[in-house]
Amino acid sequence: MPGKRRLAEFGLAAMDMDSTLVTVETLDEIADLAGIREQVAPITDAAMRGEIDFCESLTRRVALFKGLDQSVLQRIYDERVRLTPGAELLIAELKRLGIKTVLISSGFDYFTERLKIRLRLDFSISNRIEIVDGKLTGRISGKILDGQGKAGYLDKIRVKLGLAKEQTIAIGDGANDLEMLATAGVSIAYCAKPVVKSQTHYALESAGLDGVIKLFAKS
Repeated sequence: MPGKRRLAEFGLAAMDMDSTLVTVETLDEIADLAGIREQVAPITDAAMRGEIDFCESLTRRVALFKGLDQSVLQRIYDERVRLTPGAELLIAELKRLGIKTVLISSGFDYFTERLKIRLRLDFSISNRIEIVDGKLTGRISGKILDGQGKAGYLDKIRVKLGLAKEQTIAIGDGANDLEMLATAGVSIAYCAKPVVKSQTHYALESAGLDGVIKLFAKS
């Protein structure tokens, strides 16, 4: 575990979306509205525990959404996507200190883009769900952003900003975040699966996301 450093020493903070920046698994919420949560949730859980390949799990789950009206996505965002307690406080502190923020999610761009605008985040990347004539096709458009892709994007942004690995923080909760977490100078598991908590510098369980601030010396 790294010695207690000042948060102001960092230049980039990356975070996952589902069950980290927001309280829900957005894909499972889509499944719930579609009436197929019981088919989708076990696949999500197995992938989060690292028991099945993420790309396979995402492909299987998204295929079940074929024919769903895209209006369901807006309903999910409006009615079910809630920021994790403390998220806005954490982001405000990061901004105060001049630390760039990046949302790196294997969830869907429909949600990440809206959150990026709402929270004024600096960067975001996610999977693009394919929509044709107002309907979900059951496919992801382009290459799937998996754990390796998430780590690669964090590294790309870090290099773009001229930062060292030691100047980056990453926050996540599932097995698909492990490579991203390993790419950062300081890794934080947030209400995470055991496989993640065992491989990060810090683990937060009961505090809000602003508990991240307290892990560092006062700036």
